[in-house]
Amino acid sequence: MMDRRLKRLEGLARLLDSRFRIPGLGIRVGLDAVIGLIPGIGDMAMGLVSVYLVTQALAMGSRKRVIAQMLANIGIDFIIGAIPVIGDIFDIGFKANNRNIALLKRDYARHRL
Repeated sequence: MMDRRLKRLEGLARLLDSRFRIPGLGIRVGLDAVIGLIPGIGDMAMGLVSVYLVTQALAMGSRKRVIAQMLANIGIDFIIGAIPVIGDIFDIGFKANNRNIALLKRDYARHRL
């Protein structure tokens, strides 16, 4: 059951951060980078989806330290991502959701949540 949930969350993170490849550049982007281009609401909407991943990690029993790291990644992504142009470039490279899933998977493997 948990493995299926983890796989589903991993798929969501991939959709948000690295689902699409920019032709000719080989750079991977996701909905976070694309929707984040919408002034005002893009970063807010994607931040809420990122928080959903954290709520699922909480429901799976992740340790407080992991949850704090995940929230810090979202905070960094949200604050810097909100800066016009610089934030959009940052979103492409930082990939907070992929980082958070890596944290969750590592915690899951160590502690079999």
